[in-house]
Amino acid sequence: MPEIEIGRVSDFFAKPVVAGIQLTRTLKVGDKIHIKGHTTDMEIVVESLQINRVDVTEGKPGDAVGVKVPDRVRPGDKVYKVVD
Repeated sequence: MPEIEIGRVSDFFAKPVVAGIQLTRTLKVGDKIHIKGHTTDMEIVVESLQINRVDVTEGKPGDAVGVKVPDRVRPGDKVYKVVD
């Protein structure tokens, strides 16, 4: 499936397991994303999205958002949106 780069991981928080992502394109709850880096390779469906610890349904370019992830990600990992 084609993928569009939508941002990069800027932070990782271990408890809860959350990736801080700096967006260059729009991201919505329900979107499927692929996080890829030197040792990272995971695909997830965005179930919740937060900006400054407040739940939102959409993040826009320039926003720093928090996304729950199943495992560790690293700053600099690229984030892609999987498009059907």
